[in-house]
Amino acid sequence: MVGASVNGVHPQATVDLALALRAGGLDATEIGRSLGVPKSTIQYWCRGGRRPADPRAEPPVCPRCHEFPLDEFRYAHLLGHYLGDGHISISRRSVPCLSIYCADDWLGVRAEVMASMSAVMTASKVHLVARTGCHAVKSYTKHWLCLFPQHGAGPKHARPIALEPWQQEIVEREPDRLLRGLFHSDGCRITNWTEKQTESGTKRYEYPRYFFSNKSTDILGIATTALDRLGVAYRRPRWDLVSVARREAVARLDEFVGPKY
Repeated sequence: MVGASVNGVHPQATVDLALALRAGGLDATEIGRSLGVPKSTIQYWCRGGRRPADPRAEPPVCPRCHEFPLDEFRYAHLLGHYLGDGHISISRRSVPCLSIYCADDWLGVRAEVMASMSAVMTASKVHLVARTGCHAVKSYTKHWLCLFPQHGAGPKHARPIALEPWQQEIVEREPDRLLRGLFHSDGCRITNWTEKQTESGTKRYEYPRYFFSNKSTDILGIATTALDRLGVAYRRPRWDLVSVARREAVARLDEFVGPKY
């Protein structure tokens, strides 16, 4: 039946058809009889009302469950942010929520995260929740668990983090986007300086470098593997830190990472 509902919520196509029939001159009784929808519901729709869809009854938009096309460019970027400053929680209605935390100092970074989240899961709305010094970029759908199987109990550094084969294939094709997400979440681009004595006096030298820090050795390994794939030289001054300081390596990261903005 055209008007059949899922969990009491009628599909948007049924609402659109009802409004089209009303615009064509049919009254609510005739439309309700045709679509198998109560007359009062038709009248409610015609007045502009529409109950929000149940987040547990979603259209087929999951690339893992329904073979829906995945924007790999955006996914690799979102994966980097998830591994850095993201997590998945389960709401009171048992719907998973992906949250990426973005500092208020970097509005451009936050805008990119919102764009990537929207592109990866097109049917789920993205919204902001204010926190101290930052905003959480949030989206609800049960399918976040399909796209981020690294979700688990406890902090990421306290449990194994490994990419599944399909994720590994994506980051091998889009290592630059993964690194942009990683460095814009748990990394930075800074300018170091030093002074040297010359014949004309003290001269100041400045040079940029990148750092990426994470307490998960697995996530650090994912980052360094991507750097290796792109031929970007790096050092490990501490067990939880990756440093990119060579001029040519910094210039390479500048092509697709750059400073936060």
